[in-house]
Amino acid sequence: MNRNAWKKFQAAREHYRQEVAALERKLPGLGEAQRLLLSQRRGPAYELETPLVYNGALDDVGPGDTISMILVADNPGRREQAVRRYLVGPSGKLAEGFFSQNPGLGIDFRNNVIILNKTPVHTPRTVLLGDLARIGGERIAQEIAASQRTMARLIAEFHAALSFVPVWITGYSEMKKGGIFETFTAALRELYGGTRQGETLFIYRHFSMNQFTIDLKRQTGADESAAEALARIGAAYRKRILGW
Repeated sequence: MNRNAWKKFQAAREHYRQEVAALERKLPGLGEAQRLLLSQRRGPAYELETPLVYNGALDDVGPGDTISMILVADNPGRREQAVRRYLVGPSGKLAEGFFSQNPGLGIDFRNNVIILNKTPVHTPRTVLLGDLARIGGERIAQEIAASQRTMARLIAEFHAALSFVPVWITGYSEMKKGGIFETFTAALRELYGGTRQGETLFIYRHFSMNQFTIDLKRQTGADESAAEALARIGAAYRKRILGW
């Protein structure tokens, strides 16, 4: 990063930290609603460490680091809320494995990628954000939606700071109309629509359950490199979801 990019990155990181802290102050009942959600679900029991997760891995980034990409996942899961870092559970391991198995991309997932989410609100599984909104009531439902708009704005701010890198957004199914992240999608359209920066935003399937890799293999042409296929596929899904 040059000096200007580093300064902008630091500002974006601090804004992100402040937004997560502000949301936590607004929603003192969020943790209680999450614990109730955990008590009602099937699956392994675990202690709620934090209702909202700021990605602490961003604090490890320094001005001398090489950043090759901003990757956007859904929301913090069980492992993420325990260690305050994003994509460290099963999906993160699949993502790490994908990049290590494709050295031609020249990306070290844990050292060259900035990871953000569509919302910092924790649930064991993304689909349970809807249940959390129902349990928490209208106030929490509204703030979950507001957090998606905030994260879209912060992603654009990080992208402006690191204007030389692409943004990969994974998990497009819930970005469609009526999906959990419809608000996030609408905010992205407002922020990126008609801009040159919008052409460096790409959308893909989830890394979870190996969807990303399976989709890439299925769609890669006989004479295409992984990088060529990724650019084409990511742009096609962007067109489908965002309209350009």
